[in-house]
Amino acid sequence: MSKNITPSQLLGEIGEAAVRLRFLTMGFQFDGRSRLEAGVDGIAEVMDRGRPLARMIAVQVKATDSGRYTSETDAGFSYLMRPEDLDYWRGSNLPIIIVLYRKSDDTFFWKEVGNQIKDEERRLQFDKAQDVLDVNAVERLAALTVPKAGFGYYVPPIGGGEEALVNILPVTLPSEVFVSSTPHTPKKAAAILLDGDAPRFDWAIKGGTFWSFSDPRETVCRDIVDLDQVEAIDTSSLAFHEDQDEQNNFAFLLRKTLDHQVRNELRWNKERKLFYVRALAENTTRTFAYEASKKRTSTDVVNAVMNKTDKTKVDFVRHHAFVPRFELLYDQWYLVINPTYFFTTNGFIPHSYPAALLAGKKRMDNSASLRGQVVMWHRFLSQADRDESNLFGQASTEPRLRFGEPPVVALATRVPEDVWGSQKKAASEPDDGQERMFA
Repeated sequence: MSKNITPSQLLGEIGEAAVRLRFLTMGFQFDGRSRLEAGVDGIAEVMDRGRPLARMIAVQVKATDSGRYTSETDAGFSYLMRPEDLDYWRGSNLPIIIVLYRKSDDTFFWKEVGNQIKDEERRLQFDKAQDVLDVNAVERLAALTVPKAGFGYYVPPIGGGEEALVNILPVTLPSEVFVSSTPHTPKKAAAILLDGDAPRFDWAIKGGTFWSFSDPRETVCRDIVDLDQVEAIDTSSLAFHEDQDEQNNFAFLLRKTLDHQVRNELRWNKERKLFYVRALAENTTRTFAYEASKKRTSTDVVNAVMNKTDKTKVDFVRHHAFVPRFELLYDQWYLVINPTYFFTTNGFIPHSYPAALLAGKKRMDNSASLRGQVVMWHRFLSQADRDESNLFGQASTEPRLRFGEPPVVALATRVPEDVWGSQKKAASEPDDGQERMFA
């Protein structure tokens, strides 16, 4: 009996050949697997103007002759993945995509298969406008090869270069820090000050020792220290201690000092550990004007969002916010700015369900908006320094932290926008914003 090649086998070969040709015309390399493949038909390699970059994507090709896809409309369709394929792909150390090829209309659609997909979530949704495999998908595909953990990763050259703004602000410290013994624990000391008229908390207590950049003898903190033991020492003796615990203690003092310094403009949310711009009045937008990189601009740092149906009703109030972290890098302290948003019902009462609002706003952020937020926060935190240089400014009598310009790094390539998107998270996990080191 003679051997036969089935139509299904022929269609599979035609599909793989068509997909290989499509990748080659897009500027990628594509190498097919052997006949022993178990769920990956080929490996696509990202190239920059003919230069291979060793950035690989595993490709599974699914070919059909002329049938319609499941639930297909003019806008899109769905595709159900096989459980055995999912089991195989979960062990992959490469990003995996499915490419669907239809011979009758010569169409190519692609979708990433994330390693977080569960057996009960096997259905992929394709968008006919967004998920076409053509030259417009090059940067999205290249972005799949970028590590999603760590700081400062970027895809090798896909376009022209650009300057990246690092989201860290150099901190200039006061020259002196005051230390003293105290008989109180931090909790007891806070309770004593709260009983007074004007409590302040720009201090730290650790092991019976009080630290502050302000002289406690001249503030309400006189009530919580041993006045005869107060001593001013050089800040560098504490700021650059080699012991990690001591560095953590100093970072805590910096955060408390910043909290006191911005108390009239920002609010601290203990639950999410972030600063957000305070509202000046209920359900009222607040605008901050500042000098950006090249021109003067302004932004709504508090935005009262109106109901789309009832224009007289406020749905929620969105506040610009950031998660602060002080880090010692070599011999310089920095404030790491991680921009995010905080939501209230009227400017003062925290919103009960902010996760969906935050996720929706984050999806609209791109590298330009993140860069703008970092610049805005620098101008916001350093406005007192600029006021002092103005003849009409009001000079501050208290020692405070001063913040320098965020560093600029010249990159050899433009970063694809998809890299700046938030990582996918479980539905039960709130999206507080991905921490980034570049904006």
